[in-house]
Amino acid sequence: MTSVGNPGEISPYEAQDAAQFVELMQQLKERSELTYRELEEQAARRGDVLARSTLADVLRRTTLPRPDVLAAFVRACGDEQRVDTWLEARDRIAAGVSAVPATAPGPGPESGDGDGDGATAQPRTEEPTTPRPRRTKGRAVALATALVIPPLALVAWSLLPDNSADPDAQTVPGIASGTPAGGWVTIHPAAAPHLCLTDGRDRDGAYASAVAVQLPCAQATVPRTYLEPAGEGLYRIQWHHPQMGKGCLTIMSTGPVKGMLEPRMDCAQATLFRMEAASADSAGGFRLRPANSSKCIGIADDDDRTQGAEAIEEPCTGAADQRYLVRAG
Repeated sequence: MTSVGNPGEISPYEAQDAAQFVELMQQLKERSELTYRELEEQAARRGDVLARSTLADVLRRTTLPRPDVLAAFVRACGDEQRVDTWLEARDRIAAGVSAVPATAPGPGPESGDGDGDGATAQPRTEEPTTPRPRRTKGRAVALATALVIPPLALVAWSLLPDNSADPDAQTVPGIASGTPAGGWVTIHPAAAPHLCLTDGRDRDGAYASAVAVQLPCAQATVPRTYLEPAGEGLYRIQWHHPQMGKGCLTIMSTGPVKGMLEPRMDCAQATLFRMEAASADSAGGFRLRPANSSKCIGIADDDDRTQGAEAIEEPCTGAADQRYLVRAG
């Protein structure tokens, strides 16, 4: 079993802003000596959801993590005794309150100054030990997610680099007019071609892993999208990320993001999609339909021009939010 360091030496109260707080989280991960995969597994054993993709995203940004993600991370790192301390420090930064000066825990009361002369140790500031009020709504969401999602989280998009060669099919220079050809592509909502279908988070913050959303294409350079022909006019939609490896879009069947699309490691079990050319009197593009249902993939709440709106399975309507442009890329 991988050994865990002494995470208690890191004080979240040292952080004065979100960027410093994330730096301390990075130190906590390093001190735990656990990989992203091991942290995800540790969290699952505790009943938490901590997807590797989510954690990697949090630790490379300079914004505060969601409370449920932070709590799961701290517990997975072996610092479960101080979850409330980390949450309180996070809340102070979020509220714009200056952190109370605090030092990392020093030598115990029985220790001297190390030179054997019995000198009295210098006083130090202790971190608050009074338990903070427990969140109800956020914790309820996290608990509900933990009860429903763990089997899915264990097979979600891997953080391990995908060292395999490119897919067998060759990259194509363009997309055929009748049906899409396989290869590297970008997928755009027909009503908002400046947006691309890429990875993001659900807007309610109900799920701690990536789902397919629409974002400005300039922000969607990774992951790259690969359209894999699967025979009989069906396709797998692969996402390739330099750090998170390969995942194939799969429609979620349960949980708070039911109907949304998640990149999953097991492409053999991923959703197969049929792309139907839109009628001539429309703005063009394709309807994206799951092979095993009569529904279509649209944009949540018909919000086809809003950044961050999620792709979701819904009854086919022929509306603009259910048409997509597929471009070679």
